[in-house]
Amino acid sequence: MNLSVEYLGLKLKNPIIIGSCGLTSSLSKLQSLEKSGAGAIVLKSLFEEQIEQENWQEQEKNSHDYPEIEDYIKAYSSDKSFTKYLDLIKSAKQNISIPIIASINCHTVGSWIDYAKKMEEAGADAIELNVSLLPNDFELSGAENEKIYFDITAKVKKAVSIPVVLKMSNYSAGLAKLINELSWTKNVDAFVLFNRYFRPDIDIDTLELKSSGIFTNSDDLAESLRWILFLSKRVKTDIVASTGVHTGADVIKHILSGAKAVQVVSAVYENGEQHISTILKDIETWMESKKYNSIEDFKGILHKNEEIKKGFERIQFMKYYGSIE
Repeated sequence: MNLSVEYLGLKLKNPIIIGSCGLTSSLSKLQSLEKSGAGAIVLKSLFEEQIEQENWQEQEKNSHDYPEIEDYIKAYSSDKSFTKYLDLIKSAKQNISIPIIASINCHTVGSWIDYAKKMEEAGADAIELNVSLLPNDFELSGAENEKIYFDITAKVKKAVSIPVVLKMSNYSAGLAKLINELSWTKNVDAFVLFNRYFRPDIDIDTLELKSSGIFTNSDDLAESLRWILFLSKRVKTDIVASTGVHTGADVIKHILSGAKAVQVVSAVYENGEQHISTILKDIETWMESKKYNSIEDFKGILHKNEEIKKGFERIQFMKYYGSIE
């Protein structure tokens, strides 16, 4: 079976990309993921908030009567964190044969342009912009908020020659139009759908913040599945699924809908790295049963099924819930 795919102009031995997470934060972990069968790896994101917090902590420790020291501390602590990240990219490229994608989690344009260039120089095969936008600003319109996507991608694309990936939110009143227009700019080489945000909950006994759930399950793939089916035929840019991909069947569904590849995180956390080979074996077994020899043989074929397409375009609330008493 030929499970290879082309993503961002890169040859992947299979469509399983390990998404940005704690599992991709050290060389030993990256080597283990490659050995277990991963097709590509996205490094753990360098967070804008992380560097800002480190800057603040350094300033608190060293605060005194010389205000200009704050600029020095900010630059020093940022460079210290970033140097470690660049070292991980370099060591990964020296010791790992599968594509390595750097990741930046940001919400402003800021200094990320310089960081992206240095990531390219360190050897990253591509850069994933993990842009976290929550439309909770009462002063910004939807268009003004979404303009941040255009601003960040334009400036990063101008600074680097390697592919730029946008991992984005599904918060948009006109999501199809937004993604389509972003693809027209030629500043985005691939979209990852979608960003999974922290899901807050409240402990009513302690009145403290807690998480409503860290890991996903296969039921969570509905959003990415719907939008990939909508967009993959119209938008020529590569599209990758994220959130809820746990099994071979989950991967197959997304490829049938037109996805180039999928990102897997929770399934590996819960089942271990060996689960990657289980997913790949399930894909091969299904392909053999359908007499498909390669991923390309069935990629996007659901676009020919009008009944399924219409089903994904409707909410269908009454059909499925109207009879429940």
